[in-house]
Amino acid sequence: MRTTWRLLRRHRDLRLVLGADLVSLTGDRLLAVGLAYYVYALTGSTAVSAATWLTLYLPSIALSSLAGVFVDRWDRLRTMVIANLLLAAGLLPLLAVHDRGDVWIVYLVTTWEGIVALFFSPAERAMVPRLVPDEDLVAANAVNGQVRDVSRLVGAAVGGVVVATGGIKAVTLVDVGTFVVAVALLVGVRTSGAVAAEAVGTHAGRVGGVRAEWSEGVRAVTSHPVLRIVALFTLVAMTGEGVMGTLFAPFVRDVLHGSGTDFGVVVAVQAVGGIVGGLAAVTVGQRLTPRAMFGAGAVVFGLLDLALFLYPLGYVAVWPAIALMVVVGLPGAVLMAGYATLVQRSTTDAFRGRVSGALDTVVGVGVVTGSVLAGLLGDRVGIIPVLSAQGAAYVLAGVLVLISLRRVLAAAGPPPGTPVPT
Repeated sequence: MRTTWRLLRRHRDLRLVLGADLVSLTGDRLLAVGLAYYVYALTGSTAVSAATWLTLYLPSIALSSLAGVFVDRWDRLRTMVIANLLLAAGLLPLLAVHDRGDVWIVYLVTTWEGIVALFFSPAERAMVPRLVPDEDLVAANAVNGQVRDVSRLVGAAVGGVVVATGGIKAVTLVDVGTFVVAVALLVGVRTSGAVAAEAVGTHAGRVGGVRAEWSEGVRAVTSHPVLRIVALFTLVAMTGEGVMGTLFAPFVRDVLHGSGTDFGVVVAVQAVGGIVGGLAAVTVGQRLTPRAMFGAGAVVFGLLDLALFLYPLGYVAVWPAIALMVVVGLPGAVLMAGYATLVQRSTTDAFRGRVSGALDTVVGVGVVTGSVLAGLLGDRVGIIPVLSAQGAAYVLAGVLVLISLRRVLAAAGPPPGTPVPT
C-alpha cells in the first residue's frame, strides 16, 4: 500500500490520468449494468439484451486497428479529452427512450460509444509510459489495473441502484457527469501528449497513407517476436473470456444451483481480488520481471480456473466459487501488469496506438470466437468440460509465455519504429 501511495504522490500527472480513468470507467460500468437491466425490463427479450452488448463490442473487431492509426497521428492527451466529450454527448439520445419502440436509439448509442472508446483506450495506454520513468512502469500498470477493478465494482453496484430508482434518464445523466469530471481532470495534465512530427511519418496528412500506417501496425505485431507471442496469448485468453461470458451464468445456476443474487456476488467479488492483487503486483514488480509476472500469473490464474470449474464434481455449493473468484483476482492483476509492461516496452511511442489497436482487434475476435464456441459446445459437450478446457488453455498459454519469452527476449530486435542508425 505504501508503495502505491508513494508512486501516486511522486507523479502528479499519473494521479490525474488514473483519476480520470476511475471516474470515466465507473460511469461506463454503471451504463452497462443500467442498460442491461433497463432494456430487459423494457422488452422482456434476452435476444434484444444480447444485441445491445453486440453493438457495444462488435466495432472493436472492425475498427480497433484502424483507430490505432489515428491515435499515433494525434495528440494522445487531446484525443482522450475529445473522446470523453464525444462519449458524453453521445449518451444524450438515451433521454428520448421511453418504450420498447425506442430500443433502436439504444443500439445507436451503444454503437457510438463502442466506436469512440476505440480511440480513448489506446491513447490512454500510449500515454502511461510518458507519465512515469521506466523503473516505475510496472507499478503504474498495476495501479491502472486496480483502477479498472475498483470502477467495475463501484459501477456495477451504483448502476443497479441508479437504474432502479431513476431509470434510464438517471443512468444517462450520471454517466454524462462522469465524463465531464474526467475531462476536468485530464485538462490539468502537464505532460505533453503530442507525437513528434518525425515519428508521425511523411504520409500522415494523406488519407491514402492510412492503409500504409495500418499495415505497419499489423506488421509490428506479427513480425516482432515478443508482440507475436503476446497476440497469441491474447487470442487464447480472450477466447476463454468469451466462453466464460457465455457459460458462467449457466454454471452458477445449473451446476451450482445458485440464485441470481448468488451470480451477482460471484461476479462482483473478482474485482475485490483484483484490487488486492493490484497492491501485490506493485510489490511483486520490484522483484520479478514482467515476463515472470505475465507467464506465472497466467499459469496460476488457469489453475484456479480449473479448481473453480471442477470442484462441483465432488461438492456442489456456491461459497467455494465466491472464495475462488476472490483469489483468482490476485494472479489476474499480476498477469495484466506484466502483460501491459511487456507490450509498452516492446513498442516505441510512435507505434503504441497502432499496436494497442491491433491487439484490441485480437481481443474482439477472441471474445466473439469464445462466445460462438461456447454456444455450440455448451449443450453438446457440457458446461463443466467446456469451462475446464478454457482453464487448461490458460495454463498452457502461461507455460508458453514463460518458456518462449525467455528465449525471445534475449534475441528480440529493437521495438517497431526504432530509428535505424545512419
